Amino acid sequence: MRRHKGALFVFARRHVGDADAALDVVQETFVAAWRALGRYDPARPFPAWLRAIALNKCRDRGRRLLVRRLVMGERSIDAPGSPDYADAGPGPETTMLEAQEAGRLEAAIASLPTNLKEPLILTYLDGFSQQEAAKILDVSIKTIETRAYRARKRLAELLGEH
Repeated sequence: MRRHKGALFVFARRHVGDADAALDVVQETFVAAWRALGRYDPARPFPAWLRAIALNKCRDRGRRLLVRRLVMGERSIDAPGSPDYADAGPGPETTMLEAQEAGRLEAAIASLPTNLKEPLILTYLDGFSQQEAAKILDVSIKTIETRAYRARKRLAELLGEH
């Protein structure tokens, strides 16, 4: 857990856009990995296996939030703008300007559709190869390439950097 929790936290935070939710995802990931350890294939890289579990936990969280928002409307405690919504910006060790830019980037990444966000996070932010990302997401390498390109293009539009 010590070896992998930092990378999983960064991955989850980029995916869900919230530090507290990312901690929950990491905990759920380790619980699920512990329960599935008997089914782990040693031929597969362990970090990629954990990342796939974390990705599924992020997706599960997204589905739960969607249902909650449909039922409760924007009054959901996890809705952006609610009083309890955690700031997704970086820590105090960065300057104010860097924190604002990092926050904008994280918000832009979190706002991407799932099919674009996942390849971008895996390949550009987490350093997985396109082949590894394709295995994690169970899609072709060309799909990863295309979706990552579209995600970068969409980020540029969102951030106003044509």
